[in-house]
Amino acid sequence: MIAADALDTRTNNRIVRAGALVVQEDDSAAVVKPGVASTPGIDVVAVREVSKSFGETHALRSCSFSARVGEVHAIVGENGSGKSTLAKLLAGVLRPDSGSVEVNGKRPASPHAARQMGIAVVFQEILVAEGGTVLDNLFLGDDGLFRARMSQRQKRGRAQELLSGLVASPVDLDATLDELPLNTRQWIVIARALLGNPRVVVFDESTAALDHPSVERFFDVVRHLRDSGVCVLIITHRIHELTTICDRATVLSDGVDVSTLTGAEITEARLLELMRGEVQPETHHPPLLERPLRGTRAHAEEALVVSGVKLTAQAAPIDLTVRTGEIVGLAGLEGHGQVEFIQMVTGFRQPAAGHVYVNRNGHRYTIDSAKSADRAGMAYIPGDRNSEGLFPNLSVFENFGISCYRATSRAGFINGRKVKKMFLEQVDDLSIRLGRSNAPINSLSGGSQQKVIIGRSLAASPLVIALNDPTRGVDISTKRDLYALLRSLAQGGKTILFLSNEIEEFVDLCDRVVVFRLQTVFSTLPAEQTTSDAVLAAMFGYNDSEGFDGVRR
Repeated sequence: MIAADALDTRTNNRIVRAGALVVQEDDSAAVVKPGVASTPGIDVVAVREVSKSFGETHALRSCSFSARVGEVHAIVGENGSGKSTLAKLLAGVLRPDSGSVEVNGKRPASPHAARQMGIAVVFQEILVAEGGTVLDNLFLGDDGLFRARMSQRQKRGRAQELLSGLVASPVDLDATLDELPLNTRQWIVIARALLGNPRVVVFDESTAALDHPSVERFFDVVRHLRDSGVCVLIITHRIHELTTICDRATVLSDGVDVSTLTGAEITEARLLELMRGEVQPETHHPPLLERPLRGTRAHAEEALVVSGVKLTAQAAPIDLTVRTGEIVGLAGLEGHGQVEFIQMVTGFRQPAAGHVYVNRNGHRYTIDSAKSADRAGMAYIPGDRNSEGLFPNLSVFENFGISCYRATSRAGFINGRKVKKMFLEQVDDLSIRLGRSNAPINSLSGGSQQKVIIGRSLAASPLVIALNDPTRGVDISTKRDLYALLRSLAQGGKTILFLSNEIEEFVDLCDRVVVFRLQTVFSTLPAEQTTSDAVLAAMFGYNDSEGFDGVRR
């Protein structure tokens, strides 16, 4: 083990080691280099005729595939196709009803057994102890019952070694997790998986909570894991990411393995065709609606007014007016204010200065709390559904109905029939896949859980809808359904704020995109100027009309 502050006399660069990785840092960026060697091409994961059901729901049906040493293998499919169930089988959390799951010829019978076999799984849900420190979360479950495996000093050294190669900015090991943004929490979960010298790593929607620069760093980590002989399984709905990162891709549909593609066969069109059973056009980002429907509505009523708002005492003030029927995108790099802004607009965070108003039926409502936002007809759809949106111990129907009870009650009595009618309407409108409505909410796929949250917000017929990264962990089919729904709602007079970490989502959807930088608005792009390159350039502080060749501010 080379100390964290050791210098390589040949390169004059600092080198640190963490598990199976060597992290070399130079003046430009951190690079992860392989620390182990292995023979590529040998099957290490073997899934044979696996079936798994949850009551009436068949998650997997005679599913089979294999993955190799030194390979990046994608598992692709729509929500409810069985991807996350497969990850839990590999992690030893679940056992198959029939068939077998083997890693190097052994079956992961429990999470502990899976870890002992060198299997690490980063689940779709960001599993952390919110009140614990970064250091405690990194080594969660690592110590024995009566004895720690290493001293606190050793833990701190090892944690800093790995995190310095993963996260762009320094992370305080003594900070509690609830102080950190979602992006950083995701990196901590990834780092925890890599600390154990894994031979097989499963990433289940691990890029969903990462911003654009973090995704690029994540892919560098994946490539070097592969080069070091690790078998990497990636489960993702961002299928455009797979064409450059994956060696092979297995497509699931309704719990069945449809096909395994290799190399040049992995195209977005082919993956969509197999997932949905229909031929898709060979295009990266198909338009959602005709362009004449998009653009600013200068003569429409002012629905949301943000006046002189400061996200911090030192930040420049923000003035923004959003009109009836507009979809306004909110973009920015992690930590530059767009998340704080949408939380402030919806009353969940107080500004350092300024005011927010909603105009409704000729009256102006001041938004200074979540309750006032609700009364003004504003709905907030959170990005972290597990910590902000769901009640995990309640059923699907209870999770939906909990925000509808007040609107449907009279004299203290809830109109259950009306709530059920609203529920069934949203299930139909959003195509929510579910078995029994009284089943636990966690029995649904991540995408279906997100649809329940969206459905209960729309059931109240809000005038202003604020969505905080609503498509995180959602398949492409569901995304397109949501885009079409948002356009339909906007045409019906709703006003929509749409925050996303996927730059491509703004194109063909938003009437304009507001780009945040340094806790204030850096640039506003109208529909005709909204391209992926223009948004990305503005996020990094470049003039939107000149792109990366312009002047950075």
